[in-house]
Amino acid sequence: MKEINYSNYYWQDEQIRLRAIESNDWEAHYYNRFDSPARRLLECVVELPPTIEEAKKFAETFAGFPSGSGRIMFTITTLNDENIGGINLNSIDERNGTFSIGIQINRDHRGKGYGTRAVRLLLRYAFFERRLNKFNDYVLEGNDASANMMRKLGCIQEGVRRQVIYTNGKYHDLILFGLTKDEFIENERQNNPEVPLSERGCTHR
Repeated sequence: MKEINYSNYYWQDEQIRLRAIESNDWEAHYYNRFDSPARRLLECVVELPPTIEEAKKFAETFAGFPSGSGRIMFTITTLNDENIGGINLNSIDERNGTFSIGIQINRDHRGKGYGTRAVRLLLRYAFFERRLNKFNDYVLEGNDASANMMRKLGCIQEGVRRQVIYTNGKYHDLILFGLTKDEFIENERQNNPEVPLSERGCTHR
């Protein structure tokens, strides 16, 4: 197969790239399921032991952007195509212009800013290509890394749902975050000026 020229590829920045889930991504999904503390923060529960069969079914189900799943699922890679995590656009409400994003970075690649970069790519897509207007999400109390990422992207803490999640023997709060398209544009202009935004949100490389 001819080598792909990524120089004008939309779904990337200087360090990461988003691509469709492939059937061989099951291994990364399987190994991530053994990171119980991270999975608790992500799913708010302790999951049953993972199986290879479940991991393969997950990859097969979401490979190639299937219609009707309600989520747009991506694999996050380095520019050398190393699998470093997954991200998805979900809870899309076309009428009201709202949406959410789910993300997990593989343990060996956390703390490098990859999650922030991946979410920024999806925010640009949602705001400037899908004409959505408001990103809504929540973070489990104690998930400081995700809360800090939200704030770095310009999200506003809009409230707290008190003691609504029971896990690890006690009730926990959910911290609610939100970000409008206009707030995202302003935050990018102030904190990420090296990637200019047009009125349509397109990047110019």
